[in-house]
Amino acid sequence: MTCDSSVFEEIPIFSLLDADERAVLAEQVELREFAPRQRIYKVGDPGGKAFIIVKGQVQVIVIDEDNQEVVIDAPGAGEIFGLASMLSASAHLTTAIAVEPTRAIEIDRHDLTALVQRKPLAGLDMLTMVGRHFQAAQELVRSRTARNPNEVIDEQLTFGQRLADSVARFGGSWAFIVSFAAVLVAWVIVNIGLATRAWDPYPFILLNLFLSMLAAVQAPVIMMSQNRQDAKDRLRSELDFSVNRKAEGEIIQLAAKLNRIEDKLDDIHRDVNVGRR
Repeated sequence: MTCDSSVFEEIPIFSLLDADERAVLAEQVELREFAPRQRIYKVGDPGGKAFIIVKGQVQVIVIDEDNQEVVIDAPGAGEIFGLASMLSASAHLTTAIAVEPTRAIEIDRHDLTALVQRKPLAGLDMLTMVGRHFQAAQELVRSRTARNPNEVIDEQLTFGQRLADSVARFGGSWAFIVSFAAVLVAWVIVNIGLATRAWDPYPFILLNLFLSMLAAVQAPVIMMSQNRQDAKDRLRSELDFSVNRKAEGEIIQLAAKLNRIEDKLDDIHRDVNVGRR
């Protein structure tokens, strides 16, 4: 089944190709049809092929640590999936399933090889787009690194948790110490000055009762705030680990793609130069 070369205009990695280069690529690829719920590939399958959706929709799924399916992408018409595994010639790390009747263009490494052999400059265009994708991934990593875990936690705090943090902050400040000392001094002076008319004469039993009640309430409130701080520290560590792990995987994968494309371009340019001689 023939393929319309205009489809490649909207695909980032092929967007710099001219009309002739897109026509050459259209001659090489294959048009595939998938039924609803049909599995296109699964985790561990050889990653030599990518797919451009002409019509329909696909879900790209991974299995998390709890063995639950997580949809990480849902490409529709004009979008590509499976590209990373194709360029790196590594096994698929995801599973792709058609959600509805889907028509897709299948591209493999041999198709790209044929394109670059007939149009050597097309390889440079694709390499340029991969480089831009690499830069975009770096920007994403930087933005993820810049996330403030305190802001993430603040968005999820309940009223009680906010109140506990506020009480703990005030209870550990000089304002609380000064104001508390002033109240105690005033209480003692007033009751001593009133003598027989004092509402809490020496030894200030009512004051001791209030102090005991305050300590009984303040201690668990401060512990609640400390628990919140522990949660912040755990979230900060988890975010740092997640960002670092994603950054490492993305950089390794993209670096492998660039190395493979550069090696292929070198081989092609060497063959072209030998042929001219």
